Amino acid sequence: MRLLLVEDDNHVAAAVSAVLTRHGFQVVHAATGQAAVDAVLSTGAGPFGVILLDLGLPDQDGYTVYGRIRRWTGTPVIMVTARGDVRSRIHGLNRGADDYVVKPYSTSELIARIHAVSRRAAAPVGGEARNEPDLRLGAVRIELTARRVSVGGSEVHLTRKEYDLLVLLAQRPGVVFRREQIISEVWESRGEGTERTLEVHVASLRSKLRTPALIEVVRGVGYRLAATAP
Repeated sequence: MRLLLVEDDNHVAAAVSAVLTRHGFQVVHAATGQAAVDAVLSTGAGPFGVILLDLGLPDQDGYTVYGRIRRWTGTPVIMVTARGDVRSRIHGLNRGADDYVVKPYSTSELIARIHAVSRRAAAPVGGEARNEPDLRLGAVRIELTARRVSVGGSEVHLTRKEYDLLVLLAQRPGVVFRREQIISEVWESRGEGTERTLEVHVASLRSKLRTPALIEVVRGVGYRLAATAP
């Protein structure tokens, strides 16, 4: 996922960018409001998946920058600021921000919020069913509406958790998902989805899909789907 980080403090931006890059994000840094708008309008490298917008910018108020960005894109925006009072949070959310993070924050929380807003942006409005495009990973095809998976045209029978795990990884090839995040999102609890259970499901998926190299282990972090399917 390409991510736009709008942050005027270069030291903070460098630290956050380093962490996000390790987790599979492609980070573009803008130090001013105008630079952020210019980055959004530049389509050469493709759209951003999420925008992290600091409100305390040197050239323009962050809310003004948000308004300018929103005229051009519906990309999810997380406002990042030191203004932690309830009134500021409500104001930011009322302006249409997808989420609001107060400094100082933990990077694990920030990453979780990034994934959360991107999921909400991709979800059907009002929970209504919609025709979603199939996901193709080399010979593997995932039919999202039918919850069906096939390899080379032959259907593969997955358990519900195996399917949910595969779809989670397949929606963002190349992006590293932490073990804790996978367990939280697929099992929706920390009790049932132990790390051992996750390892077993990954091994089962590799076997059933007959493409062991499709799911890669990132040592000490988690898993990712190969950016280029084998």
